[in-house]
Amino acid sequence: MRRDNADIARGCGHTQSACCYDSLMTADLHYLSLLDVSECIRRRDLSSVEIVSALLARIAAFEPRLNAFLRVMGDTALADAARADGELSRGQWRGPMHGVPIGIKDLIDVAGAPTTSGTEIMKDRVPADDATIVARLKRAGAIIIGKTHMTEAATLDHHPMYKRPDNPWKPGFWTGVSSSGSGVSVAAGFCYGALGSDTGGSIRMPSSACGLSGIKPTWGRVSRQGVFPLAESFDHIGPMCRTAADAATMLQIIAGQDPADPTALTAPVPDYAAELGAGISKLRIGVDWRLLEERVDTAVAESIREAAVTFERLGAYLREVALPPIAAPMAAIAPLMMAEIRAAHAETYPRHADRYGPALARMLAGADALGAVDVARAVHARTVWNGRLRRLFDEIDILLVPAAPGPTPSCEELDALQGDAAALMDRISRYTMPFNVSGSPTLSLPCGVDRNGLPLGLQLVGPHLSEALLCRAGHAFQQATDFHTAHPVLE
Repeated sequence: MRRDNADIARGCGHTQSACCYDSLMTADLHYLSLLDVSECIRRRDLSSVEIVSALLARIAAFEPRLNAFLRVMGDTALADAARADGELSRGQWRGPMHGVPIGIKDLIDVAGAPTTSGTEIMKDRVPADDATIVARLKRAGAIIIGKTHMTEAATLDHHPMYKRPDNPWKPGFWTGVSSSGSGVSVAAGFCYGALGSDTGGSIRMPSSACGLSGIKPTWGRVSRQGVFPLAESFDHIGPMCRTAADAATMLQIIAGQDPADPTALTAPVPDYAAELGAGISKLRIGVDWRLLEERVDTAVAESIREAAVTFERLGAYLREVALPPIAAPMAAIAPLMMAEIRAAHAETYPRHADRYGPALARMLAGADALGAVDVARAVHARTVWNGRLRRLFDEIDILLVPAAPGPTPSCEELDALQGDAAALMDRISRYTMPFNVSGSPTLSLPCGVDRNGLPLGLQLVGPHLSEALLCRAGHAFQQATDFHTAHPVLE
């Protein structure tokens, strides 16, 4: 039964005060938040089948240009949506993910679907079982609408056999890597959330480039069983959504211990949603103002300063801090990451070197030149960096830093840097990779617009297992700002 529009709007709590039914009619449905569309489904104002059908039509219209998916799973998504609707008609509601379409990065196993990791060498691999996190999402009622595009094996460039995704905000611009398709799919209105992986910034960089809210949880907070590794001690899995509240909702489902992954943390998972509205009065937010003077674009620096003022107005205390030096430690730690990447491909490289793309092949060849002393020094450098960062959180609760040193680059600009790994990493991951080294939870949020009309992002970083606090701070910021409500216009 359809309800009157005012009643529907109140139930959905949609930020634009538009009811779900009207949104479907006016083509705004695809840009609802995950929690808004969840409430529409729960109230049966819209069916999951209606929503999936509308998104599949949108994908058919715009996917040829944007290339967000390696595989659209339309038939199974519609079947699963019908099942979700049937359960709801019988009074069974699985929670806020019930009937909600999401994307899964293509290095995460989905039973019966090709899981390629963006490679040619695994293009025919079809896992028999779901990854733990996929199984959890399915049990929560989520609908998998597709496997999202990604760079080759989650590195810095896409395999030549695949057309790379395009930024929905502006053609020819970078989407962020390696969770490129996950960022594009949510930003373009193809789904309401997506899973990404993050080894040096691969949740946060696409979130920043595409105007999303993405969480890189504490290392081990989310199981990596059924996820193809890049560099295992740096790898994190997390959600990419439109709002911090949406991301907290997805994280709630995928977080927690897993007997199938001995590296998954056993600490209890708090109720992230329950803490969202608590505010941030007296929260100590650290800012290293020097970072904004060191090779940081003017627009980026100004967006961080304005964000800091917003947090202060919300009741937080700003504390000036000195972030431990970044460049030298990250360069020293790089051999450890390289060695772990090489280990992930030990079975297929160099035996099948001809099937690798040029960027990944160069990386693996470079790893073969490393020595034991290089790796040992990297382990020590990591230990020192982590210790210094840990001490910083004795003074503050969370840290505010840019997501990137400059605006989102064009694809042409980044292509020119592909032969210089050090320059490329400095350009895109200067402020993201350090927190993979430390395993620190980090939330990326949109906080401005650059000179090309593309989003700018910030990061909130916390001590280990502080995801609830980060989500609360992010939610407070988004209640006071509207950057997260902007969407690209596709034509």
